[in-house]
Amino acid sequence: MEYRQLGASGLRIPVLSFGTATFGGGNEFFKAWGSTQVDEARHLIDICMEAGVNFFDTANGYSQGMAEEILGKALEGRRQEALISTKATFPTGDGPNDYGSSRLHLTKACEDSLRRLGTDYIDIYHMHGFDSNTPVEETLRTLDNLVQSGKVRYIACSNFSGWHLMKSLSVSERYGWVRYVGHQAYYSLANREFEWELMPLGLDQGVGTLVWSPLSAGLLSGKIRRGQPVPAESRLAQGGGQGPKVPDELLYNIIDALDEVAAETEKTVAQVALNWLLQRPTVVNLVVGARNEEQLRQNLDAVGWNLSPEQVAKLDAASATEPIYPYWHQRNFPMLQKKIV
Repeated sequence: MEYRQLGASGLRIPVLSFGTATFGGGNEFFKAWGSTQVDEARHLIDICMEAGVNFFDTANGYSQGMAEEILGKALEGRRQEALISTKATFPTGDGPNDYGSSRLHLTKACEDSLRRLGTDYIDIYHMHGFDSNTPVEETLRTLDNLVQSGKVRYIACSNFSGWHLMKSLSVSERYGWVRYVGHQAYYSLANREFEWELMPLGLDQGVGTLVWSPLSAGLLSGKIRRGQPVPAESRLAQGGGQGPKVPDELLYNIIDALDEVAAETEKTVAQVALNWLLQRPTVVNLVVGARNEEQLRQNLDAVGWNLSPEQVAKLDAASATEPIYPYWHQRNFPMLQKKIV
């Protein structure tokens, strides 16, 4: 297993982490992802640990906290071997303070996550989204307090716009508070908008990228084929997909290119799609999920080898799309842009 430095921090994490959104199956949406319970979770965690994947990603919003509870029970006796990331900000109840990144909500959310996880510290604490109703200063001061208290080791964000992240980094610098060292973001061959602004920002500011949905909610799993119905057992068919619709022609062109490279490398379509991401700037980690041992072992085989430059170029070309403004205009003046890809 390869380990990489998380942004401008001293923390080294494996290039794969195991995502626990499949734990619990607390409602119809999460049932489409999976309904893993403690015994199976413990088995999957054993497989991860054996492969060097000691990093487990969860959130307080996954199945109303059930995912955190199951992860905590599955890691009993092994907490010191593991890295845990969890998240706050999204609603956890119907009350007026049951969501957001206020001091009140974050303090309670952190305590609740610690209790459910059965631990006294969180390795990486993510803001699951940007709360524009709470002053950035309030959020970051609260996070700094959580770090100073020892309840949190590092902070990261998720699903931020460029200005959300840049403003937050500026506020942290101004007051000498802890800063975001990671950004968990939606990125794949089928969804490359991350490259337009967030990737250059991450390079410039030392923010590492942790990729969620690296197979675009299963579109790049190898199960989707031109002219064939979506398999009934897939997450997409069961209502667990996320993100904007990918145009059919673009998707099938990407899958055609993935098929060609998979044949050349003797790897699966999913493994090729994951390996492509691991060669992108700022990408430190891919959050991979699995509903069973077979899926997990296939994902683990996405590391330990690299696509050739020619194979990367083939996938780049098949997945290229025209950027929106102002990015298309900026690309008209390449002499002003720092080359990053």
